[in-house]
Amino acid sequence: MHSYIVGGAVRDQLLGVPVNDHDWVVVGSTPEEMIRGGFLPVGRDFPVFLHPQTREEYALARTERKTAPGYHGFSFHADPSVTLEQDLARRDLTINAMALDSAGQLVDPFGGERDLRSKTLRHVSPAFAEDPVRILRLARFAARFGDFHVAPETLELMRRMVEAGEVDALVPERVWQELSRGLLEAHPAKMFEVLRECGALARLLPEVDRLWGVPQPEQHHPEVDTGVHLMMVLEMSARLNAPLTVRFACLGHDLGKGTTPAELLPRHIAHEQRSVELVRRVCERWKVPADCRELAEVVAREHGNVHRSGDLDASAVMRLIERCDGLRRPERFAQMLLACECDARGRLGFEDRPYPPRERLQRALDRALGIDTSAIAADALARGWSGPAIGAAIHAARTHAIADGL
Repeated sequence: MHSYIVGGAVRDQLLGVPVNDHDWVVVGSTPEEMIRGGFLPVGRDFPVFLHPQTREEYALARTERKTAPGYHGFSFHADPSVTLEQDLARRDLTINAMALDSAGQLVDPFGGERDLRSKTLRHVSPAFAEDPVRILRLARFAARFGDFHVAPETLELMRRMVEAGEVDALVPERVWQELSRGLLEAHPAKMFEVLRECGALARLLPEVDRLWGVPQPEQHHPEVDTGVHLMMVLEMSARLNAPLTVRFACLGHDLGKGTTPAELLPRHIAHEQRSVELVRRVCERWKVPADCRELAEVVAREHGNVHRSGDLDASAVMRLIERCDGLRRPERFAQMLLACECDARGRLGFEDRPYPPRERLQRALDRALGIDTSAIAADALARGWSGPAIGAAIHAARTHAIADGL
């Protein structure tokens, strides 16, 4: 029985980045022997165990065989005769198919260290084509390692997988898991660029894919192309360390521009409401969590109004806050403002410009929230006023406070 550290821990150690956890492969053992050694079985589909002290995962070396389309269509074989190299051969990328033995010696049968040096994302074997999730995983790694490139033969293999319909068999939960993780990487735009290049974006997110080649008014968008703008917005969301909700809202904020009639280009009148409808479709298709969906809808609908809010008076600002439910959900309002800043600065030459609407509207909300509504209600009741009149008095006080702040 021999244990090896495998996968991401080896890759990250060679890259000199922090290693957060270790995955282990055990060669020459059985489930019964692992249990006798105090390991806790946790794997449902194949033998995986938790170490009794460290709680790190130890998996028996295994091979896998494609049995049906899609992510779940695999059978696994694990017994003491399976070698380390056989186990590594079933992995997706060469940079993830390395191991360290107990003496710290590198086991690298597929050239992962070489590909790390050349910053290349390359598939281990033709078996890559058997699992469509690997397309998403590779795209996510491209977002993590922004200066890496996809090997030409791997990109061609991914294209053939898309053409064969493998991507169409992906389940919503798995797609969202990989997309959300990719959005949170250092260079989220790279994920969508890779998916677009292999044709998977048109199958998974046609609403996003159709944005490339759609022009915008050059005075507002020096980069002109809507798809290029979207990638710049996503990169800005990473630069500003935005949470997932904001990054997903950035992804969906301009989807309606892809459906603007040709005769109306490059202007995009009423694209906001079209964006809301398309965001809803995407969220329904991939079962996007409610917090991401709700913020994305608000940003899609209101980002233009936020950008122009410097021209709004206190009453109009109050109406904007109410439409966004800012009084009840101030944290989401703040996230909306951050997404709008990403949009404004995700333009050629605008990357380092200030974005005054964010500070102005946040200050307005803070002043509105600072009103003592209970005191106003008590005074109104003393005057004999009823519900609607009390609400109007509170609204007027908040609007007055905003006016003072502006």
